[in-house]
Amino acid sequence: MQGFHVEHFGCRAARADGEAVGDRLRAAGHCVQPAAEADVVIVNTCSVTAEADRAARAYIRRAHRLNPEARIVVTGCYAQRAPEELAGMAGVAAVVGNSHKALAPEIVLSLAGGAAGMAPSQTMVSVQSLLAGGAPIWADDRFAHSFLEEAQLTPGAQTRPNLKIQEGCGNRCTFCVIPQTRGGSKSLPAAAVFRQIEGFVASGGNELVLSGINLGRWGRDLPEVPGDGRAEVFGLPPLRQEKLARMGHGAFEVNPATQSLAGLVRQIFEQTALPRLRLSSIEPMDWNADLIALMAEFGGTRLARHAHLPLQSGSDAVLRRMHRRYRPWHYTEKVAALVQAAGPELTLGADVMAGFPGESDAEFEETLAFIRSLPFGYLHLFPFSPRPGTPGWAMHAERPVPAAAVVERMAALRELATQKSETHRRCFIGKELEAITLHTPAEIAARVRTAALTDNFLPVEIEGTYAANRLMRVRVTGLNADLALEATAEGAGRNQ
Repeated sequence: MQGFHVEHFGCRAARADGEAVGDRLRAAGHCVQPAAEADVVIVNTCSVTAEADRAARAYIRRAHRLNPEARIVVTGCYAQRAPEELAGMAGVAAVVGNSHKALAPEIVLSLAGGAAGMAPSQTMVSVQSLLAGGAPIWADDRFAHSFLEEAQLTPGAQTRPNLKIQEGCGNRCTFCVIPQTRGGSKSLPAAAVFRQIEGFVASGGNELVLSGINLGRWGRDLPEVPGDGRAEVFGLPPLRQEKLARMGHGAFEVNPATQSLAGLVRQIFEQTALPRLRLSSIEPMDWNADLIALMAEFGGTRLARHAHLPLQSGSDAVLRRMHRRYRPWHYTEKVAALVQAAGPELTLGADVMAGFPGESDAEFEETLAFIRSLPFGYLHLFPFSPRPGTPGWAMHAERPVPAAAVVERMAALRELATQKSETHRRCFIGKELEAITLHTPAEIAARVRTAALTDNFLPVEIEGTYAANRLMRVRVTGLNADLALEATAEGAGRNQ
């Protein structure tokens, strides 16, 4: 048995990848340890900004300094975008790009077991890296081994784990490096989705988050469902079907006409006992009528009243330069439809970027005005970061926004985001909401309170001490200094 440590950078989908590697290592008998003591340190990188690259490099240097004997394995988006750059760093024993992510557990296990590495017949090793004296690299542009399916999810360290059902992106936004680092869109087959949900519910799970790089595109790359669409298309053996029937679920069925995210979600509600499902970020154009109808039908009961629609800019001209596939009026229509479907308790979130090449003061003011006009509950804010190999890299060279202007715009956005968040949260004082308890941090537990998250994605501290993974109905009594809701427990949630 050897110790390992996984350090996560980046988005929910990236974290799911790192957790899947960790699950495989635990299943093989290895144990989690702090980075300073581990035999193998896995650095799961992001590369969406230059700052993300710098943070990963700084962590690798620090890990090597604190634990010179550790074998460092670098994976994730930075490992795909610039593998040679990482392979030459001190302490790095292997670089595994997203193209070979499914092989990452095996590669790490070979290092943990003391083996020299993987056989070239199983993966592609960068000859250039080996000749230069760097670590071996597993990366190419075919992405043949890119989908890393998680081990069975359970409500453990994460009360609300992510189930990544989609990988990659086929969009070509001018600022984004994701198509280079993760390849085209790929979907986890419905069979695997239902097996995960079945196991999660059986282990006592109450809330599961469906995530992906471009989640709304789930299913579009999958083959059509043959025959009548019954359970055998999921690969479920007869004994499993009998077990499901005894549990009252019957055999899973798939409607061949609904091989889409909306179709999958409806099937989850119709054929499983999952108490609550949450959808992570979905592009505005992928919130179609079927998906919005599900929010109207199940929002507030089994579907979380929470929608994250990436925005990036409220200026039509900037969106066009970004090659985003919607205009501000499209976005406004989607928000209006979602609010009508879910009601005013919907929490709306968005990503917003400041300083895209050529963004004028007037265009930035359009973004501020647009944000003010919509009922956002929170914003994720980013300064533009030129990524090598993207059109935005050349656009930045031709028309950069001065750094001082970017700093000012980020400050204005942060102030507006705080105002929007506080206004949204104050609306719930005196109201009852559904919530799920989390693992409570020590500083909150010391005040005899329990950390929780409402179904509409608001942090809440409940008076009293309660175990994690409990669905509860709470009454909001106020906001604390950090703008978290304060609440009292009203009893078990409607789903319990």
